[in-house]
Amino acid sequence: MTTHRTALTSAHVTAILFGLTGIFGALIHANASVITFGRAAFAMFALFVFALVQRRPIFRELSAFKFGFFILSGLLLAAHWITFFIAIKIGGVAVATLGFASFPAFIAVLDVVIFRDRIHLSESILLILISLGLILVTPSFGLGNQGTVGLLWGLGSGLSFALLAIANRRAAKGVDAVQVAFWQNAIVALVMIPFSAFSLVELRAFDWLNLALLGIFCTGLSQYLFVKSLEGLNARSAGMIISLEPIYAIACAWWLFNEAPSYRMLAGATIIVLAIVFSPQGHSGQNKAVTQ
Repeated sequence: MTTHRTALTSAHVTAILFGLTGIFGALIHANASVITFGRAAFAMFALFVFALVQRRPIFRELSAFKFGFFILSGLLLAAHWITFFIAIKIGGVAVATLGFASFPAFIAVLDVVIFRDRIHLSESILLILISLGLILVTPSFGLGNQGTVGLLWGLGSGLSFALLAIANRRAAKGVDAVQVAFWQNAIVALVMIPFSAFSLVELRAFDWLNLALLGIFCTGLSQYLFVKSLEGLNARSAGMIISLEPIYAIACAWWLFNEAPSYRMLAGATIIVLAIVFSPQGHSGQNKAVTQ
């Protein structure tokens, strides 16, 4: 009972931390490249310390195949974070988060297109529901609206995350989750240095603090808590709780930035969240290093 209760707490805290990712992205006065680099660098440091304390493998059992996977997945993670933070800067936290939440639909489509998997009835319903939800969430169907442009960037974030999830699912079996997360963040930090180095000196102390919180808690700690939650919950239960992330993000944005969602957006958000909750991909539990 204690283990189950601890796992439930870990899952809910993970969902909150994932939801706070967008909040920190809005608070930090920097472009998406700087935020992505800072987040990855602080997360890498936190995961390294955690691995030392827990005696998890970071440098052991490395191979050419693993390094190739780490590089590919790190590039996908960088693309996911950059597009997500651009979406926040342009369209706001709610729109960006709901755009990203489309990733289970992208996973279903990519499985069909790339791996020739048959699409099942549940996946067809998932695609229909998420499409309907996104139509309701879209502020306007013209590119002159910032919210619509932000949503498109959010969809790009969802697509890149779907590719990352598929890569993790196919190539990360048997690899320690902390090792995967560490090297993915290391690749992101390395790739983003040329695009962010000159802008880092312009950051204020408050921005550095938020970057540290984003990297250490919303990335490093959330990854650990997600893995920890699976020790006392089945994958479906953990996935359903994590699917509440958009709700936490929208609520925090409403409270902190007065980003009050319209009734139409709330209806779309409800449909998208319900689709994710009952999505097979949403609670498969096979994705290593799940990081929003």
